[in-house]
Amino acid sequence: MLSTLAEVAPLFSNAGLMGLGAGIGAGLVCIGAAKGIGHLAGNAVESMARQPEVKGNVFVAMIIAAALIEGFTFFALVVCNGIAGKITA
Repeated sequence: MLSTLAEVAPLFSNAGLMGLGAGIGAGLVCIGAAKGIGHLAGNAVESMARQPEVKGNVFVAMIIAAALIEGFTFFALVVCNGIAGKITA
């Protein structure tokens, strides 16, 4: 007979909650990175439209910032997957 909550609903066990938290964390990381890169690109295009003579400098700065955002996103996703990988069901 099932006696504990973990046996009745495996989602509410420690492993289930860890997996749920890792999934939500990975989703939030991706949403935040997409919002940040979109904001960055929009402002870069707007500044290039206002001052076309600094187009090269703005483009290089935008690419460097986008690479840093992507690097942080990749690291955060690796951490979330690492947390999810520790699940022993």
